[in-house]
Amino acid sequence: MVLGWPLVLVLVLCPGATGIKDCVFCELTDSTQCPGTHMRCGDDEDCFIGHGVAQGVGPIINKGCVHSTSCGREEPVSYMGLTYSLTTTCCSGQLCNGGAGSDTGTPSLALSLQLLLGLSLLLQYCL
Repeated sequence: MVLGWPLVLVLVLCPGATGIKDCVFCELTDSTQCPGTHMRCGDDEDCFIGHGVAQGVGPIINKGCVHSTSCGREEPVSYMGLTYSLTTTCCSGQLCNGGAGSDTGTPSLALSLQLLLGLSLLLQYCL
């Protein structure tokens, strides 16, 4: 059982082992580019990209974190005095809402190392 404690500490102290993830945040904008900044989401949140449309004007977008239960919903939002219909599209990987070149859900190095450490501890305990 002593060998199990290091694994427990690694899983508790390393954020890659939990459901917490980093996503891109960008306010509502009518720009075609929305590079944004990084933000940390909670356990019950996913990254999202919001696409909004209103009759007679160009589209708007935004990015960030949203509760998983809000994924795929269409909701009204106000931007520049107009009401847009904003549809939220979610993804679950690290920075998956960042656009081209972002990480689309591949395991992080920290998580891979945690799994490798856990496997080695398990093998030591079993042998």
